[in-house]
Amino acid sequence: MTGQPMHHILAIDQGTSGTKAVVVSAAGQVAATVEVPLRPVYLPGGGVEQDPEALYESVVTAGRQALEQAGVPVAAVALANQGETVLAWDRETGKPLTPAVVWQDRRAESLCAALSERADDIAGRTGLVLDPYFSAPKMAWVRQNLTRDGVVTTTDTWLVHRLCGAFVTDASTASRSLLIALDDVRWDDELLELFGLADEELPTIVGSDDIVGSTTVFGPTLPVAGLIVDQQAALLAESCLDAGSAKCTYGTGAFLLAQLGHDAVRSAAGLTTSVAWRLRDATSYCIDGQVYTAASAIRWAVDLGLVPSADQIDSAAGDSSDGVLCVPALAGLAAPWWDSAATASFSGMTLSSDRGNLVRAVIEGIAAQVTALTDLVAADLGRPLTRLRVDGGLTRSAVLMQAQADLARMPVDVYPSLHATALGAAACARLALEPGTSVADAVGTWFPQHTYEPRWSDDRAEEFLTRWRGAAEDTLSQHHSQERSTP
Repeated sequence: MTGQPMHHILAIDQGTSGTKAVVVSAAGQVAATVEVPLRPVYLPGGGVEQDPEALYESVVTAGRQALEQAGVPVAAVALANQGETVLAWDRETGKPLTPAVVWQDRRAESLCAALSERADDIAGRTGLVLDPYFSAPKMAWVRQNLTRDGVVTTTDTWLVHRLCGAFVTDASTASRSLLIALDDVRWDDELLELFGLADEELPTIVGSDDIVGSTTVFGPTLPVAGLIVDQQAALLAESCLDAGSAKCTYGTGAFLLAQLGHDAVRSAAGLTTSVAWRLRDATSYCIDGQVYTAASAIRWAVDLGLVPSADQIDSAAGDSSDGVLCVPALAGLAAPWWDSAATASFSGMTLSSDRGNLVRAVIEGIAAQVTALTDLVAADLGRPLTRLRVDGGLTRSAVLMQAQADLARMPVDVYPSLHATALGAAACARLALEPGTSVADAVGTWFPQHTYEPRWSDDRAEEFLTRWRGAAEDTLSQHHSQERSTP
């Protein structure tokens, strides 16, 4: 296939709330898309789980239906994954031994607290914050609480093993584990020891443009290539190839990533540094921050009856919040607070506050959390971000996108496809199959579907953010607040 123009790729985006299969052409045209919904189970005590067999079935079903719908031959299958979701499974049979413990799961909190004296050392080695969000604490929790049998890995390793028998993970996924030395991207024996995982059998770390095997699960025999974390895949699709370029994906959570190039700069602002991708034997890094609840906050508002349905956010939102502030910390606060016990709040309400004010406040609260991240990224980069590229289902909300432009005080460019993650994974697979193609050529060019320019003055935005940050501080757990006030 070397030197020949590639045909279509089957790209699978296995996410938290669904699995999407997209058949995409060499020119980036989508020939078919199929989505199979998934709903995580939220348990008391901060547990969030998924049925692994349902994950696998969703991959197979979405992939087969997309191929059938497209009616064109494909040259490979690519897989983007959730990043930090883990399970234990049997390598002989491929059978899951535990539920999938989702990235949002907080049950490893006490495990992290016990290692708090090593937090700075861990951050220096890994680029990550010691937090249950990442893979290793959840892997250790599985070992302590669920089973000692089989292997314990992220879901990508299990899915790929089910597809083609390989035992691998890609560099971007491995870098989200708290188990690798970031500068040379290898498993770190001391970190494995620290988390009680020294005896674990770990997958081989591969590049996102490596072919790792072939599968017949979708019908024809297809090479498996293009393995990458979902957020990094979107960063690639949105052409964030130069240091300082940034994107935010608005999905279940909101995820801001900025490209660092080949320098694994450690954040001084409570953000995390990880591998963006390893392509053409070169490792690129990115800095990122997370908002745990974005679409999940909207779903909560729908469940409560504040919004009729997720696609009616804008019509449900009032013209203003009329002084109402919302901190949508429904699953705790991530960067820069890192307080899993923080809770959501509404403040500034009076008897005149109506449903529209509350909905507008939720939307502005999501945008304010993302703005906190853009400010921190700018501090780490040493220069302000000049534009923000955005993707994900919530970009369909003009109210949210305008609020984002107003609060972040920069233009917001909406990616023209709802399939950024799948398109990024497809670009990785294309690189695997076409050794002569450059990364930029594999990604291609794109133009924003819409650009939102800031309308608020700097003073108005700053006044709002000052009030909002005060409200955010008030949501922090009492223990966290005491820590912050201790001289």
